[in-house]
Amino acid sequence: MTTHRAAMSMLVLLAILFTPGCRGKTETAHTQEDSTLAGRTGDIAYYTCPMHPSIRNQGPGHCPICGMTLVAVTKDELRTGTITLSAERRQEIGVRTTPAEVKPIHKTLRAVGRIAYDETGLTEVSTKVGGWIVRLYADASGMKVTRGSPLFTMYSPDLYSAQEEFLTALKSQATARQSPAPDRADYLVEAARNRLRLLDVSEKQLQDIANLGKPIKDLPFLSPVTGYIIEKNVVAGASVEPKAVLFRIADLDRVWIEAEFYSSELELVKVGAQAIVSFPYLPTQNVAGKVSYVLPYLDPNSRTGRVRIAIRNQGLELKPDMYANVALEVDLGNRLVVPKTAVLPAGDRQFVFRDLGEGRLRPQRVETGVETGDEIEIVSGLSAGDPIVVSGNFLIAAESRLKTALEQW
Repeated sequence: MTTHRAAMSMLVLLAILFTPGCRGKTETAHTQEDSTLAGRTGDIAYYTCPMHPSIRNQGPGHCPICGMTLVAVTKDELRTGTITLSAERRQEIGVRTTPAEVKPIHKTLRAVGRIAYDETGLTEVSTKVGGWIVRLYADASGMKVTRGSPLFTMYSPDLYSAQEEFLTALKSQATARQSPAPDRADYLVEAARNRLRLLDVSEKQLQDIANLGKPIKDLPFLSPVTGYIIEKNVVAGASVEPKAVLFRIADLDRVWIEAEFYSSELELVKVGAQAIVSFPYLPTQNVAGKVSYVLPYLDPNSRTGRVRIAIRNQGLELKPDMYANVALEVDLGNRLVVPKTAVLPAGDRQFVFRDLGEGRLRPQRVETGVETGDEIEIVSGLSAGDPIVVSGNFLIAAESRLKTALEQW
């Protein structure tokens, strides 16, 4: 009796399943679902398993490996390389997303620099008359001299003659003071005085000549600046000619740091940019400075551009030709950036994976700009807020057959 009742129940169930109306409803449901999907994203290419993308069926069903319901893959998704991953699969391969964002960014450019003389503080000492060096006060390179201190004394026939003319003019002026035209010789005195001034005779020396009443045979030549002698080209007793460089004096209170940057970095370097200069031999001393000049040409050998930073040289610890490390802080303003891990190279192009929602991920071509730390600028291809994949990219790229999609593009 029990066996007969079970057999009757099975017959009723089979009759219901194979009733034309019921079968029509089931087929209609599948057809409507496929039609809706096709209308939304394009014609269906095949059905696959989110956990096992190698499974490809021409119709809906269940995965023969894990039993999951197969999902439709449209021809449009196939063409663009879009894939659909279940939440379980995303977790399995470690997919993590973040939105692209616009924010202020800074970039630190690093380079090796060399300490150089501040060329604006260099002075050359030469004479405007010929003669002979009698006594040399500045007798060694590296010696410090002060403005107005004697560098050497020199006998010069031309200079001696100019002094005599000055003294003669003074005598004529004194005689004229007792005549009806007391200022008739004033122009002679001024002309003789100006001639000596043009020969670098100081006002005090002019007064000394006038007080002495006779020419000074070995006239001292005074230092025009305070600094250090970095070049000495004369010795006592030497004969000198006009315009010959006898000394070169440098002011070492300020020095230049000349750093070499690659041509690709030079567009970021602007005059006034903040710089931090450190020295391997002075590990505790960092000096802040600003870019004072960017040279308008490249070194033909290294293909680098030179950037100049002027800094104070307190205590004269910084010596020309020493090396320095330069860190240049560049403010790039607001830029659209993503983590570097989000960008995948593909030949000469670059891509990210956009999260389209509903488990769908699509490769998106982008153009990148500057790199700052762990982030990279996106010049085109994304907008602020677009969610992108930042981890698991390479596995996703393999599953989406990115290479095939690029060939089709």
